[in-house]
Amino acid sequence: MDLRQLRYFLRIVEAGSFSKASEALHIAQPSLSHHVRQLEEELGVQLLTRHARGVVPTDFGFILCDHARVVLREVDLTKERIRDAAEVLGGEVRVGMSTATCRGLAVPLIQAVAAEYPRISVHLVEAMSGSLYEWVQAGRLDVALSYEGKSTDSLLATEVITEELRLILPSNHQMAGKRAVALSEVANLPVVLPDHPHIIRRVIERSFAIAELELRVLVNCDSLPAIVELVRQGYVTLLPSFGVSRNIERGELVAVPIVNPTPIWQLSIFLSQKSTNSRAAHAVAQIVHEVASRLVQRGVWQAQLKSLKASNKIIYKP
Repeated sequence: MDLRQLRYFLRIVEAGSFSKASEALHIAQPSLSHHVRQLEEELGVQLLTRHARGVVPTDFGFILCDHARVVLREVDLTKERIRDAAEVLGGEVRVGMSTATCRGLAVPLIQAVAAEYPRISVHLVEAMSGSLYEWVQAGRLDVALSYEGKSTDSLLATEVITEELRLILPSNHQMAGKRAVALSEVANLPVVLPDHPHIIRRVIERSFAIAELELRVLVNCDSLPAIVELVRQGYVTLLPSFGVSRNIERGELVAVPIVNPTPIWQLSIFLSQKSTNSRAAHAVAQIVHEVASRLVQRGVWQAQLKSLKASNKIIYKP
C-alpha cells in the first residue's frame, strides 16, 4: 500500500466511478483498476461494489477512506511544516471573527497583514463565537478572535481584551441620554438578542441570574444587521458598542453603560495546533493581537487590554 494508491482510491470514491476519476486524474482507467485490485489483494477484502452507474465503497472501503484521509492529511501537514521552515512566510491563513468584531477589525487587519507579509493571503470567516471555537479546534480555521473559550490540546487561547456589553438604543429613545442604566431597568424593555448557542446570550443570562432578574427576550435574532434594524425601529439590545460603532457615529444608535451588574465578556485569540501553514498562522495571530490592541489604545474600541505582563506570554512568533 502506498500514498498514490490511497489518493487514487479516495478520488474514485469521491467521483463515484472509475471513468470520472480517470478524467480528473488524467490517468487511464485500466491503471486505476489495477491499483484498486492491488489494494484489495493486499488487504484481502473487497473495497468497491460496482453497479450500472459506477461504484460505491463496501464497509471495508469506507474504513479505508476514513484512515486514508487521516494519513494523507498528516503527510500534507508534514510537507507544509517543512516548507514553512525553509521559505518566506506565505500562503492562505483562515481567520475567523465574530460578527461583533468583524465589522470594525476586518479592514485594518487585512491592511496590516498585506503591509508586513505580502505573500500571506487572509481568508476571513464571520460566524457566531461558538462556531468559531469549534472550527479552530477542528482545524477548519487557523486563527480565530472569539469569546469565552479555553486552551485545549488542539488550540492555544490567549485572552487579550475584556469588553463590556452595553444597552444599544435608537438615538430618539427616552433613555438614550442617560449616563448609565441599571440592569433591572433593562428587564422592562423590548429586548432583541441572539439565541442559544450564541455566547453573548449566555453572558447576558448569567448577569441577569446574578442580579436575580428575569430576562425576557421579545425577539430572538442571530443576524447583527437585522438586530440593528430592529433597534432602529424601537427595540433594544445588549451588545459591545464596537460591533455597532458606525451606526453610533452616524447618530442612528446610542450605547449606554449598564451597571448593577455590568455584563462583561473576555475576547481571546485562538490559534489552531492543526494548521497546515503554522508559521504564517502564528504571524497573523500576532498581527490580530497588535491591531486589536492599537484600536483599544486609541479609544476606537471601548474595552480593556490585558496587562502588559500577561500579554508578554503570547507565543505567536513565527
